[in-house]
Amino acid sequence: MTADFLLELLSEEIPARMQAGARNDLARMFSQELDALGVAAEGIDVWSTPRRLALVARGLPSETQAVSEEIKGPRTSAPPQALEGFLRKVGLPHEQLQERDGVWFAVVEKAGQPMRDLLGPIVQRIVAGFPWPKSMRWGAASESMASLRWVRPLHGIVALLGEDIVPLEIDGIASGATTVGHRFCHPGPITIGGAHDYAEKLRACHVIVDHEEREKLIREGAETAAADAKLQLVADEGLVVENAGLTEWPVPLLGRFDADYLDVPREVIVLTMRTNQKYFACTDDLGMLAPAFVCVANIDAKDGGEAIVEGNRRVLAARLADARFFWEQDLKVPLEDQAAKLGGIVFHEKLGTTADKVARVTKLAEWLVKERLIPGADPAQVHAAARLAKADLVTQIVGEFPELQGTLGGYLAKAQGQPAAVADAIRDHYRPGGQGDQVPTDPVTLAVNIADRLDTLAAFFSINENPTGSRDPFALRRAALGFLQMLTRNELRLPLSDVLVQAAVLLIISRLGAIATVTFPHLLQPDADQHGITAAG
Repeated sequence: MTADFLLELLSEEIPARMQAGARNDLARMFSQELDALGVAAEGIDVWSTPRRLALVARGLPSETQAVSEEIKGPRTSAPPQALEGFLRKVGLPHEQLQERDGVWFAVVEKAGQPMRDLLGPIVQRIVAGFPWPKSMRWGAASESMASLRWVRPLHGIVALLGEDIVPLEIDGIASGATTVGHRFCHPGPITIGGAHDYAEKLRACHVIVDHEEREKLIREGAETAAADAKLQLVADEGLVVENAGLTEWPVPLLGRFDADYLDVPREVIVLTMRTNQKYFACTDDLGMLAPAFVCVANIDAKDGGEAIVEGNRRVLAARLADARFFWEQDLKVPLEDQAAKLGGIVFHEKLGTTADKVARVTKLAEWLVKERLIPGADPAQVHAAARLAKADLVTQIVGEFPELQGTLGGYLAKAQGQPAAVADAIRDHYRPGGQGDQVPTDPVTLAVNIADRLDTLAAFFSINENPTGSRDPFALRRAALGFLQMLTRNELRLPLSDVLVQAAVLLIISRLGAIATVTFPHLLQPDADQHGITAAG
């Protein structure tokens, strides 16, 4: 006979970002425990909601199989004490030992064990050793380092094999057949009959336990809410997953915000909604950002969600007002002035400041153009773009949203009157950021981008910060792959040894220049024609 095993670990809110890993870890650890028993489940399903982590193992046998284990003992010529110790270990009389090639062997028969008796210790081991990225202790027991750690305080355990409770206790919490439904719609206790009715009983109490089903409801509901307003949803699968991890009964709702905020760059608005509020953005028929958002409520409100939408609109208005303030403040400061602050940012303790890197990248980009390795690039525009490419790192918006570095600089350059090629080069000099990202083709962008990547590679390899099979903290592989993508996409041919030598020479000069500036400042003087520092004659 077989039966299904249900395990639910009920706790306070599990962070959405941890739920996928928790599901994988629970399935893996439970499978490993079954493997150690020589037991195979017909299938294992793992679900999560903000408040619970659940597992259903289908088709478990009622008991493990009886097995025969052959244990090797001492040699027949060994002292009697060794033989006596072996007999005590295996629990057999001497007559039941087998002799082969001068060695004693014992065949021990192990009877099958009831699965119900084994599952409790399995759950206890899994909970005790669960690899949460961050966990906590709570209550009076937290004074001891030996107390239970869990992602958030654990409140309940449902453990049922078939319809029978699997007895176990963890940190004073005894297993049972009772859980709770939706925090607001059905906070009272629910008695679960077994794995067969778990999901449906929770659904009746406004909890959709299957995370994939919640994701589908959010994805389709958000698209429908936008379409009903004659808008298109900006697809964001990561936001779908995150909202599914924040809700047990998701209800997408469309709201609107003041169109005056649309004078702020699109990416700033979208990130403000996404990062701070977990809202989806919408566009109109022309693909322009619309003054609308889709939020995901955790309740099916009686008023159709009007109060929820209004509350979310007010919160978003405050966030957008902050974003507009930062944008307006950044606009007031010329990028040239922002770039002057880069000397206060350490690029790497062994490689100097970001200003030092910018100086190297500028000279290398100019050299690439001078040597006609990047056809069609205007030298003056390359110089301007390289000098300003990192300037947005000190802006208020990039301080709030680091993922906008480059993008914001492009907006600021355009608004402050820089040529389009310069603004585009600033915007795109980090691209491609990964597989599937846009590969630049403009000559000015290529010169700055290639110089930036080659300087990064030369600099970090020079201090032995090489990537390994398990770590690449400075994204050197990504820098190299992006460089190769630009070469192939634009059919460029570079004398790589010459280019790398030039990058290395500039790096040496930069590092020697920094030492000389500190030790012998009178030896260096500005050279306006070369846009840098040269040694005095």
